[in-house]
Amino acid sequence: MSGRRPSGKQQDRRRKITELVMAEGNMRIDDLVETVGASAMTVYRDLADLESQGLVHRNRGYVSAASSLLYEAASEYRLQQNAAEKEEIAQAVAELIEPGQALVLDDSTTGVYLARLLPERAPLTVVTNHRGVFGELAGASGISLICVGGDYLPWADAFVGGMALDALRNLRVDLAIMSVSAVTDGICCYPQQEMVQIKKAMLASARRRVLYVDHTKFRRRALHAVAPVEDFDVVIVDSQTTSADIEVLRDRGARVEQAGNTRSAVPSTKGAGRA
Repeated sequence: MSGRRPSGKQQDRRRKITELVMAEGNMRIDDLVETVGASAMTVYRDLADLESQGLVHRNRGYVSAASSLLYEAASEYRLQQNAAEKEEIAQAVAELIEPGQALVLDDSTTGVYLARLLPERAPLTVVTNHRGVFGELAGASGISLICVGGDYLPWADAFVGGMALDALRNLRVDLAIMSVSAVTDGICCYPQQEMVQIKKAMLASARRRVLYVDHTKFRRRALHAVAPVEDFDVVIVDSQTTSADIEVLRDRGARVEQAGNTRSAVPSTKGAGRA
């Protein structure tokens, strides 16, 4: 590597690259090149420099956040991304929840926004593997809280692994409420295989399934499939989601509700979920 100090433009670009990788946790380098708007050679040169600093790790066409110093920042960064859209979607999903239900919430940062609204729907039982959701609800009146433990995944601020899977497989809830990193041709995708297994276990534990995604998820790509959108009882999208993207989902048979125009899309299912 050259010993020359990077220019202001290089520093800005590398800061942007770092923030993008932090936000996604893991992403395709080709997608990063497209998003940054620089040449592939330039981005690869930037990644080599960032990797030498211990900030990212490259592997077979993908780049991931690699420094423990970035982990908390990554979670906090994702929490602040598209905050208005997350609040809008969380409000819409909250309308679907009834007192007495048992819910499972995944690692999505939108779940933190939803968690802030849940005491208004109490009493509820909330199961989660996300430390952020747990932190919002710990001690909340009327909330029976179950934290699924296991191997801690720092960039997601959530728990994964065999212990978490075993716990989820032994639970039955009324609603599974989750998001994903990308929705491609009606398939929900996520970049990290361990978390995909957790999400699938959550879906299997629930009588009703709710997907909530903002409009940016339709422009992203992620490596691993979680489920087709029609496997969810309802898909909640934000007000900026295009009619074309909504039509793709509906063509697959998904029931789609746009935030701001959500009615009772999920029937009441008080009490325990599937036996």
